[in-house]
Amino acid sequence: MTLSQLFSYISQHPWPAAFYFILLPFVTWFIGIVATGSKDVKFWSYIYAVLVYAVCIPGVFAVILNIYLFLFERQSIWEANIILQYLPILSMAISLILIKNKIPFKLIPGFGKISGFLTLIAALIGVMWFFDRIRLVAFTYVPFSVILTGFILTLLAIRFAWSKLF
Repeated sequence: MTLSQLFSYISQHPWPAAFYFILLPFVTWFIGIVATGSKDVKFWSYIYAVLVYAVCIPGVFAVILNIYLFLFERQSIWEANIILQYLPILSMAISLILIKNKIPFKLIPGFGKISGFLTLIAALIGVMWFFDRIRLVAFTYVPFSVILTGFILTLLAIRFAWSKLF
């Protein structure tokens, strides 16, 4: 099954995906009500970690998919699939806001890994978009390993700058 076939299937049968993305903020809200006043922060941080991953993996994928489709494929915003391209992002935003109101993100195990991954993906897409837009032809004797090392150092510099910014 290809990604296109999966998207076609979900487009033909949208209710399971829509139910999942609508249910996640309600589950987050409900857990926030149940966890209010509890002294067991470690237990609830693991519950919130499961929710964060359940909402962020499809949400981050939808963000990356939208960036790819709009920048590289030049898809019109009028042709966007609401269930696959916007609902996961909206669900992720609402759920993360609800979680942040109850517990700081630094107490959620693995949350820093998601933001680091998103930063790396954003930097990589930005560099790819830059190279896609320029028409540069270079005849050089520089080995490919040096160019690859420069690319990796650029990504590390972007990651370091991002961590200092936030």
